[in-house]
Parts: sequence; C-alpha cells; structure tokens
Amino acid sequence: MKVSKEVKVGLLAVVSLMMLYFGFRFLKGSDFFSSNHTYQVVYDNIDGLTASNPVRINGLSVGRVKTIEILQDKNNKLLVTLDLNKNIRVTKGTEAILADNGLLGGKEILLSIKAGQPELEEGGMLIGTKETGLTSLIREKTLPVLNNVDSLTYQLNRVVAQFDQTGAVLKQTLRSADAGMKTLDLTVSENRAGLRATLASVTNLANSLAETEKQLNPILTKMDTFADSLQGLQMKQTLLTVNKTVGNLQRMLSDISDGRGSLGKLASDEALYRNVNATTMSMERLLRDLRENPKRYVHFSLFGRKNKELPGGTDTLFLATPAKVMVADSAR
Repeated sequence: MKVSKEVKVGLLAVVSLMMLYFGFRFLKGSDFFSSNHTYQVVYDNIDGLTASNPVRINGLSVGRVKTIEILQDKNNKLLVTLDLNKNIRVTKGTEAILADNGLLGGKEILLSIKAGQPELEEGGMLIGTKETGLTSLIREKTLPVLNNVDSLTYQLNRVVAQFDQTGAVLKQTLRSADAGMKTLDLTVSENRAGLRATLASVTNLANSLAETEKQLNPILTKMDTFADSLQGLQMKQTLLTVNKTVGNLQRMLSDISDGRGSLGKLASDEALYRNVNATTMSMERLLRDLRENPKRYVHFSLFGRKNKELPGGTDTLFLATPAKVMVADSAR
C-alpha cells in the first residue's frame, strides 16, 4: 500500500506537536516516563517560585516543582506540589525551605530531612519554611538606608531653601554695597577739589613742622647748655656756702678752745665758773626761803612802814593805797 505525501506530512505534523507538548510538559517538571513521588507544602508567600524550579538536598537536584495552586478558602495561601525522585526517602517532619537560587533572583526548595523519623507516605504534607535570602537581606539592610537617605534629602532640601533665602539677602546686600560705592564715588568726585586743597594744606603743614623742628633744635640745644650751666652754678654756690659755714664753725671752735669770747672764757676760766655756780646756789637758797617764809618779804598795810631788816642788809618798804600796793626795795 502506497502512502501518499499528504499522509506523511500529516503524521509528521502530529508527531511534532506531540513532541512539543510532552517536551514542554517535561520542561515544566512533568516526567511521563518515570514513576516519581509527589509531596505537598503550603507557603504564605512563594516570592516568585514557579513550576519546574529545582528541589535540592545538600545542593543535589532531586526533583522539581510540579504545580502551584492558590487556596482561596485558606486566606490565599499557596499549595506547592513537589515531584521528587522515587529513590529519595522522605520522613515525617521534613522541612521544605524556600530559598534563593543564585544572584539572579531565581527560587529553589531545599529539603531538610529529619533522620530517624518514620517515612512519609506519598502525597504527604511537608513543613514549609523560608530562608532569609539575598533579596530579603538586601531589603532589610536597604530600607533603613533609604529612610536615612529620604531624611537626608529632606534636610538637604531645607538647607538649600535656606541657602536660597541667604542668597536673596546676599544679593540685596551686594546691591546696597554697590549703591554705597556709587554714592561714595559721587561724593569723592564732587569734593575732589576740596580734598586736593586739604591734602595740599596738610603737606604744607608737614613742611612747616619740619622747618620749625630744624629751628627748634639749636634752641633746645642752647637750653640744655643753659640748664647745665645753671645747675653747675647753683652747685658751686651751695659748695661755697657750705665751705664758709664750715670755716665759721671751725673758727668758733678754735676761739672756744683758746679761751676767746664769752663761751671761751666760760669754758676756760675756773673763777668765773665758780662765781656763776655760787650765784646759782644763792638764788636757789633765796627762792627756797621765799617759798618757806613769804611773810618776810610781802606785807599788806594801809600805811607805809619800814620792815625788819632782811638777811643780806635789805629793807623792804610797803606802801599801801586804796588803789594798789606798792613794794619798794632799797639797798643800804
């Protein structure tokens, strides 16, 4: 029986479609030519896990993710079905850890099998946990930095706004300074002639002071010489006076030593000394007798009379009048 070309093309097309379908299913994790065991695990969030992602034990691939279903009656949790090699013995309490698969953001499931536990039947439920992946770690570390960056940006915006205000104030200050400089230039221009005259007067005054200083220098020199001369003259007069005084004193001491003059005679004449001493003693006796016997010397009477003769041959005559008492002494 001869087969036509159309039948051959049709059969080839059917075979190609079947190969494409089964190949796609195989790539998604469905192995039609092996008898694998399936297990299930529930996650709150799978973080981008898709079907056909690998399942590993200690880095060795032992299966793939078969299907992912959403459980809307259980708060939208996700039921993940794992297709594992039939030679892998899964025990109760085995953890299915959702982890990152490399730096590109892929996901994989890592099995942590509990040794010494009874074997889990096919279709059993695994314990779903998550590993802190690189994305989560970056998110945890990046969020505080981003918050700080936002705060820093806000502060920078405030500082820039203040700079804008400061810039406005600075511009106004510069305008005021520019206006002041213009006013000063105008003032200088208007008073330039007066300033020149003032500077010329100051220059003339400086020149006059210089000439005056030249004229004063000889006068000051003469005054210094005159002061020195006057001081020398006063010193000479003082020395002459002192010398004269010393000479007079020396002559006086010489006269006393030689017995000339009153002091010299008093110092050298013993007879004179004895007479003066005797006179002094007589005066002392007279004063003592006057204190002890005052009635011998003083009498009060209405009529004058002659008193007794006093020692030493002296009579005292007392004359009394209504106005006063008179005392007369006469020497015999």
